[in-house]
Amino acid sequence: MPRLSLLLVCLLAPLAHAQEHATELAYSLGVRLGERLREEVPDLELQALLDGLRQAYRNQPLQLDAARIDTLLAEHEAQLAVAPEKAERAIAAEARFLANEQAKPGVRELQHGVLLQELRPGQGRKPSANGRVQVRYIGQLADGSQFDESQTAQWFRLDSVIAGWRSALLEMPVGAQWRLVIPSAQAYGAEGAGDLIAPYSPLVFELELLDTSD
Repeated sequence: MPRLSLLLVCLLAPLAHAQEHATELAYSLGVRLGERLREEVPDLELQALLDGLRQAYRNQPLQLDAARIDTLLAEHEAQLAVAPEKAERAIAAEARFLANEQAKPGVRELQHGVLLQELRPGQGRKPSANGRVQVRYIGQLADGSQFDESQTAQWFRLDSVIAGWRSALLEMPVGAQWRLVIPSAQAYGAEGAGDLIAPYSPLVFELELLDTSD
């Protein structure tokens, strides 16, 4: 190999290694930041995050003024500070609600803590684990407020519904109408579901099974 080529190889190798190291470091920082933000802000708008990161890093003009940024970050920190206490209150409230529901006459417990009260018996066959169900339903929170209702009969695959529905529907004959109380662990758990369902919310459904198919 000519001496000039050998010299270039010797010079470029450390540069390539340094560039690879810098890329891996940047990626690693992004991973750790992403993991933290996923826990703190599950619904974060990633494009806005990247815009803010890019503009601040390059010392470019920012889309928000400093006072607004400080206010938003202070509000976020305050929310993080009360989150554990709020979760504890929600868990305790759920436990009280489930205990009260379980004590009502005619209520029995299914798998995974789902509570059932039969409103109308059914005589048809029961759904299979991989089957489809046609249902009508009304969904309420523990305080009685309604968050969902089927205006017409709806078809669902059993593997696409919340775990509490699956536990009940596998035991439910066609034609039956049940009142279900579903623990949050069998519904939307610690994450909740947007603005409709808060974390650790038990759900109440009046569920009617109209038909089933494989």
